[in-house]
Amino acid sequence: MLSLRYFPVIFTQGLESFEFPRKNCCVVVCAQKGPRPRYPRVWKTRKRIGTISKSVKLVECVKGLSNVKEEVYGALDSYIAWELEFPLIVVKKALKVLENEKEWKRIIQVTKWMLSKGQGRTMGSYYTLLNALAEDGRIDEAEELWMKLFTENLESTPRIFFNKMISIYYHTDLHDKMFEVFADMEELGIRPTTEIVSMVGDVFQKLGMLDKNKKLKKKYPPPKWEYRYIKGKRVRIRAKDFNKSQDASNGASKFDQETDEMSDRSDEDAEAESGELLGEANPSDSVASVEQLDGTVNCLSETRI
Repeated sequence: MLSLRYFPVIFTQGLESFEFPRKNCCVVVCAQKGPRPRYPRVWKTRKRIGTISKSVKLVECVKGLSNVKEEVYGALDSYIAWELEFPLIVVKKALKVLENEKEWKRIIQVTKWMLSKGQGRTMGSYYTLLNALAEDGRIDEAEELWMKLFTENLESTPRIFFNKMISIYYHTDLHDKMFEVFADMEELGIRPTTEIVSMVGDVFQKLGMLDKNKKLKKKYPPPKWEYRYIKGKRVRIRAKDFNKSQDASNGASKFDQETDEMSDRSDEDAEAESGELLGEANPSDSVASVEQLDGTVNCLSETRI
């Protein structure tokens, strides 16, 4: 039989050592074992102006102008001349700053200019304009704006606009128009707030309509829960507890005032009594009383002797 066997290879030469060639490589490792810090590029070193600084500049630019329409509009046009897009965020922030500073005329000018450019046509912008017109005393323009918004957005008008118009008519004693706005709210199914109910109830009481006031309070009773924002969080609080806390704070302030008044009155009474006593005690009376005491002492000594 044939057998196949593998015989080991016979190396005639001695083993030789081979060395692989090494390439020179440099590895840069940071001390914190992180990526290498990048240096800012030349074309990114220029600082960009944020919206807050732009809004501050816009407010300063507007404040130094007169109330002439052409001058104000020209300054605002020159301010946004180099902008690629309309700076809506900058204008909104500037309006907020002006509202905090109660610059109502400037708010009206900037808002009308923004709306004339076809920008910012939102309910928030219209409410800012309505509030500024009411605070500036332009009731006729506020009514025109209200009628325009109410006719264009009949069923989608926010409740805050009804609240504002009712408060305007309440403070200006325009009771008929206030009742019309309140009737529109009821027809549209918008539930009035407690402030509106209290305003309308006060007007009913002034006009002697006590039955309507009772019906109003019965139809819209005060809510059981109220929402308050505490440290940025929306918290639900019982209306009774909240009212009690307000009443307690008001009562505490009244009690402090009463105690201060009572203390002042007691001090005044004490001073008056001391003045009367001092006025009654004359020096001649004191000398006479001393002489009487001396006479009684002498009489007692003679009887004893």
